[in-house]
Amino acid sequence: MQSDLTELTPSAYTYPLLIKRLLHTPLMHAPNQEVVYRDRVRMTYSKVYERIAQLANGLTKLGVEMGTTVAVMDWDSHRYLECYFAVPMMGAVLQTVNVRLSQAEIAYTLNHAGAEILLVHTDFLPVVEAIKDKLESVRQFVWISDEGDERSPHTIPFSGEYEGLLASSSSSYDFPDFDENTRATTFYTTGTTGMPKGVYFSHRQLVLHTISVMAALSSPESEQRFHRGDVYMPLTPMFHVHAWGMPYIATVLGVKQVYPGRYIPDQIVKLVRDEGVTFSHCVGTILHMLLNCAEGKEADFSEWKVVIGGGALTQGLARAALDRGIDVFTGYGMSETCPILTLAQSKPGYASLEIEDQVAIRCKTGLPVPLVELRIVDENMQDVAQDGSASGEVVVRAPWLTQGYLKNPDASEQLWEGGYLHTQDIARIDRAGYLQVTDRIKDVIKSGGEWVSSLEVEGLISQHPGVAEVAVIGVKDEKWGERPAALVVRKMDGTVFVSEEEIRQHVLTFSEKGTISKYAVPQTIKFVDALEKTSVGKLNKKWLREKFAETDSGG
Repeated sequence: MQSDLTELTPSAYTYPLLIKRLLHTPLMHAPNQEVVYRDRVRMTYSKVYERIAQLANGLTKLGVEMGTTVAVMDWDSHRYLECYFAVPMMGAVLQTVNVRLSQAEIAYTLNHAGAEILLVHTDFLPVVEAIKDKLESVRQFVWISDEGDERSPHTIPFSGEYEGLLASSSSSYDFPDFDENTRATTFYTTGTTGMPKGVYFSHRQLVLHTISVMAALSSPESEQRFHRGDVYMPLTPMFHVHAWGMPYIATVLGVKQVYPGRYIPDQIVKLVRDEGVTFSHCVGTILHMLLNCAEGKEADFSEWKVVIGGGALTQGLARAALDRGIDVFTGYGMSETCPILTLAQSKPGYASLEIEDQVAIRCKTGLPVPLVELRIVDENMQDVAQDGSASGEVVVRAPWLTQGYLKNPDASEQLWEGGYLHTQDIARIDRAGYLQVTDRIKDVIKSGGEWVSSLEVEGLISQHPGVAEVAVIGVKDEKWGERPAALVVRKMDGTVFVSEEEIRQHVLTFSEKGTISKYAVPQTIKFVDALEKTSVGKLNKKWLREKFAETDSGG
């Protein structure tokens, strides 16, 4: 049977979902709202829009047109926010360069994306100086400077400086309409094997992600919300999947936005205090640093809501944050998913639960946000029971998932095998509908014929008052195949000094209660000064497994 398509009146406007649409509402109801960069810049939304137009005109002078890729290397700033809008609104493609990659990886991503224009902050001039002769497509460079910056010695042939480019350009630009499926952004994943892979997102995808996540964040009764009365500051780098898409959401809502520049813990805490920041998102490592830096130890965080992603929110960190008044909860997604898929928000009535139960809910991976179709499947793509115990791989469909890896058809087909995007995460779903990721497929520990979740064991160990951070990895064992080993960073505040045996006994109590298997109790516990992280702050389990491969399991 043929579909009954709606009739299109010749004069009707079909309204393509383009990023420029996200600016209509805030410019109407919050034109005088502030966008702040550190203690250096303060401007209104109206001024930001003028600068977006100036940037578009300036880039046009440099030859940017439909389809041109413009790459950015900057700290989190008002400039980055302007690029989030101006570049894709021109019909060009914004490449957000991961400045924490190696020089060789940065050169690879710029070449692979075909970037023609590179905007680069003073702090990254040495990197660009080192790789400029290896760049195949970049034809023009624009210098980004903070006031008072001095360019280090270099031979980079700059076409101009960012502020000068804007100052010499008109503040009026007629942003065109075009197909909403036009590619808007490109970002490169930070896997631990091989070169980074490019993911890409269209205007339609970014607009739908913005609307759906905004709806999810505004839906709870009271806590774990993001609304028009909030003050927003990202603590996830803006190069990393659009800072989880949150700057777009913040802009639509017309809230005050604060951009911290380079992440310096004491300065971030001062911004939270001085600018009245109430909503942020980050990896657990950042929150841990903020709670324990000099300024953070005495700060009032009672109005602050923080979403933790990029790794599990441990119950130890959640409790520490709640004790300081922080409304903390989990968000989940991947570079490939734009990224948000789930949020660990409480359902109505949950506020009356005991604190331990509330902490457990906040640390779950969460409930799918609107329009996300999420399944847990076995190796045959068959659904497993949603009973809180059966595990399988998380596969998803949503309007905003990357449709493939840039110029990599084989990896793209593997990503989308069976018509669902494969996350490579092992998880279960409980009867209340909450997802709980228990491990990456490559990180799961197989001991004594059972699967041991490294994330669950990490969560239990983190609850010990003497533990600051922990990573659990599998090490070879002749008898059991693998056994879990715990790598622990002690708290250094002098309040508690924890030993190997105390941690082992701490985990053993959960095994005796039936919370975890006896195979999950680590026999090997090593104290380390720090845990290796990836460029976006996740635990680098591959590196840790390689470094501690010969660790005695204590079988």
